[in-house]
Amino acid sequence: MSSPTPTASGLARRLADFRTVAEALDYAARGATGLNFYSGRGELLEVLTYRALRDQSLDLARRMLAAGLVPGERVAIIAESDGDFLRAFMACQYAGLVPAPMPLPAAFGGKDAYVDHIRRMIQGAQAAAALAPAALADWLAAAADGLDLKAVGTLALFQDVSADGVELPTVGPDDLCYLQFSSGSTRFPLGVAVTQGALMANCVGITRDGLKVRDGDRATSWLPLYHDMGMVGFMLAPLVSQLSIDLLPTREFARRPLLWLQLITRNGGTLSYSPSFGYELASRRAQTASTEDIDLSGWRVAGIGGDMVRPRVLERFADAFGPRGFRKEALVASYGMAEASLALSFAPLDTGLVTDLVDLDRLENEQVAVPPGPDTERSRDFVLNGPALPGHEIQVRDEVGRPVAERQVGRVFARGPSLMREYFGRPEETAAALSAQGWLDTGDLGYLCDGQIVITGRAKDLILVNGRNIWPQDLEWTTEHQVESLRSGDVAAFSVDEDSGEVVMVLVQCRTSDPGARDALAQEVAGVLRSAHGVEVRVVLVPTHSLPQTSSGKLSRSRAKQMYLRGEYGRGTAAA
Repeated sequence: MSSPTPTASGLARRLADFRTVAEALDYAARGATGLNFYSGRGELLEVLTYRALRDQSLDLARRMLAAGLVPGERVAIIAESDGDFLRAFMACQYAGLVPAPMPLPAAFGGKDAYVDHIRRMIQGAQAAAALAPAALADWLAAAADGLDLKAVGTLALFQDVSADGVELPTVGPDDLCYLQFSSGSTRFPLGVAVTQGALMANCVGITRDGLKVRDGDRATSWLPLYHDMGMVGFMLAPLVSQLSIDLLPTREFARRPLLWLQLITRNGGTLSYSPSFGYELASRRAQTASTEDIDLSGWRVAGIGGDMVRPRVLERFADAFGPRGFRKEALVASYGMAEASLALSFAPLDTGLVTDLVDLDRLENEQVAVPPGPDTERSRDFVLNGPALPGHEIQVRDEVGRPVAERQVGRVFARGPSLMREYFGRPEETAAALSAQGWLDTGDLGYLCDGQIVITGRAKDLILVNGRNIWPQDLEWTTEHQVESLRSGDVAAFSVDEDSGEVVMVLVQCRTSDPGARDALAQEVAGVLRSAHGVEVRVVLVPTHSLPQTSSGKLSRSRAKQMYLRGEYGRGTAAA
């Protein structure tokens, strides 16, 4: 078996000071580092040095152009965590084509739903070609059926194409680097169009200012390469800073979460990120599996992103793996989104999670985040996600668009060189999100505390009850923590309008068919939320694994609400 690429590149470290991704790969190819692809059992499947990736991508780029693709056209690519995805993505960079990564089937309800989803993505990208790994070639063909594409299939399509005499175009900072589709399931997916210059500006912020990349760093990831945190954070940012990357298949992570930590141990990983649920899965598995082969003392930055940060989950992880060398100071909260390439802020390194405890009643009723007083009955802690990256700005605004003072909750806006150019082919949606002055409406709610951004939730998910602003994740987290039989991801909360007014719905995944136990669970959930939040809810028990997820593994409340309104959960077992 071959050995993984070394941690040291042998090159003078450059932190994303390149004009384009192709230029960055040209430099990284002069060194010894690269990508290492592992199986779900931890076997090293492929070693792809940056030198080999460059050579293979240049050859493929010429063949793609010889096959009739034209610079500027989009290429939809199902983003498996393997070498072929990297080769296709980087070939597009050299050919002046625009890759549009598409998700794997794991988060979708069967073949038909998945095929329909990626068909809409292909259409949204106005793609000229669509590529997939061999295992999904038939599904891709079904998705592309009837669409006028120049090429549909695997990279083998280009194997026998002669590239003699084909010249590659000149790609500059203003050219598109990729389209990043949102992880949700809107009728017409929005493709975030990111230029080479915006991507590089964000990678500078990530590597130089956020992670402070240095010699000895090595990246480890199981994150999907079709999502911004996986693609930008753990494919492109390490590449443009000459780091070696160890990649596990996303679809295997939930089955063997400790393999993530074992790989960090084995190869000396220092940089790795996960949403809160990844840390939760690992700490839960540690309760029943041996961790003797895990040593996390070298893990320098244990980042959290991609979803709301759950402090208690991270505390349990730190407690579980403290004996295995994990430092709680390594935890780093951050904030960002695909529309900003990836990152907008990083909390300071080596401080661990810093939380802000606030009076929950005043937060809900007055939209202010103030410390609890001696008579406060309900409080909630939020995580500080750091100040805006250098060259970027973050503002919190009220309902009429005026910036508000610190600790006043409002809508979060951002501006800076990392922002997207547009939602591809969607001028109305672009104008609604991105102002003429360059300010992005993030759609998030939050407040500033000591100059750091604190996110309280998504504006579209906010539940309004009798003048109170209630965050659905608060209801979900309370239920999951206080009802012993429930796990993370078992609960979805939202509101629906009925003749009697707004009703708070709580969908709960139930693992028993016993009528008495089901009724007791529904009553317990309703009682917990009545006691903890002073809100009356209607509980509907739904089958296990029936709450929908986005392609990045997050709960999709909007889809859960749609499914409920369409009657897809039936009558269930309800308790008011």
